[in-house]
Amino acid sequence: MTGSKIRVLIVDDSAFMRRVIKQMLETDPGIVAVGAARDGAEGVELALSLKPDVITMDIEMPRMTGLEATEAIMEKAPTPIIMVSSLTKEGAKATFDALDKGAADYISKNLSTSSFDMMKIQEELISKVKAVSLKKNRLLGLSGFKKPAAAPSPAVTPAKRSFVTQKIAFVAIGASTGGPRAIQEVLSHLPAGLTTPFLVAIHMPRAFTGAFAERLNDLCGLEVKEAENGEMIKAGRVLLTPGGSQTRIRKRGTFDFSVEINNEPFGALYKPSVDVSMTSVAECYPGRSLGVILTGMGHDGREGMRLIKEKGGKTLAQNEETCTVYGMPKAVVDAGLADKVVPLDNIAGEIINMI
Repeated sequence: MTGSKIRVLIVDDSAFMRRVIKQMLETDPGIVAVGAARDGAEGVELALSLKPDVITMDIEMPRMTGLEATEAIMEKAPTPIIMVSSLTKEGAKATFDALDKGAADYISKNLSTSSFDMMKIQEELISKVKAVSLKKNRLLGLSGFKKPAAAPSPAVTPAKRSFVTQKIAFVAIGASTGGPRAIQEVLSHLPAGLTTPFLVAIHMPRAFTGAFAERLNDLCGLEVKEAENGEMIKAGRVLLTPGGSQTRIRKRGTFDFSVEINNEPFGALYKPSVDVSMTSVAECYPGRSLGVILTGMGHDGREGMRLIKEKGGKTLAQNEETCTVYGMPKAVVDAGLADKVVPLDNIAGEIINMI
C-alpha cells in the first residue's frame, strides 16, 4: 500500500541510473517508485498502466527518445514529467524541447561529482517531484515554450522617456524552480520597442543559460542574450545571468552602466544569486528600478527586493496559484516587500504599465 505517497515512474535506459534515482527518491518517506522503464516506449506503456503522479524521464534512449515519450504521454495520459538532463549544451537544448512538448521541469545530472553535489541533486529531485505533484492540474494546462499568437501588449510602441524623467529605468527579474516557463511567459508578452533594459537571474547550470537565452531570443520581441563580462547596458535588451557565476550591474559614468561577472562571494549557495544581481540593480538605479520575483524554492531575491524597495523602486511578486513553487515569492510577500502580487499572465502587463 502506498497510501498518500507520491507515486513516481522512472524512465531511463541505464540500470544504474534507475537504481540511483529510485534510491534518491525513496529517502523521502512520502515518495515511492512504482515502476521503472528501460526506454521511452516502455515508459509510455507503464505511464498508461500505472498512472503515476510524476515521471522522471531520461532524454537519450533507444527505441523511443525521452522527447518522443514525453509527447506521447502528454497526448495519451497527461502526467507531470521531470526531465533528467546531461550537463551539456546539447542536453540543455533537448531539455527546452521537452518543456515545449509539455514536460513540467528538469533536473541536471552529473554523477561524476562529489558526495556533497550528489546530496544537492537528491534534494533538488525530491523537491521538484513534490512541487510538480502538488501543481499537477495547473502544470498540465500549460503549453510550454510556444510564442503567443497574439501577445496582449499595446498596439502603440511605448514612447521613449528621457533618463531623468523615466519612471522605471531598469527591470530585474528573479526565478528558480518553474522559472523557464514563467520567464518565457513574461518576456514573450513584452512588445518590441521597449527601451528599458532587463536583467534576468535564474538558478540554472552554466551549460543551460546560453541555450535558454538563445531560445528566448527566438521567441520574444525584445533582444535576449546571455550576459558577458564588461558589456555595456543597452536600451531594450534582456540579459540573462550566466550559470555558475555572479552577475552585477556597475555604474561607469553618469549615464553608463556595464555588466560585471565574477565568482564573488565564492561560497554563495546560488550561482547566479538573485539577491546579488538585484542588489546591484538597486544601487545603480535608486528609485528607478523594478524588481520582479517569479516561482522558485527558498528565499533568494528577498534581500534584493528589500533594497530595491528601500531605495524607492517598485516590486512585483507572482501569486501562489500560478507558481510551480511558492517559495521565493512567498518570502517577499511575507516580508511585506511586494507592491503587487499578481498572476503570472498579468505580470508582463504590470511591467509595461510601470515603464
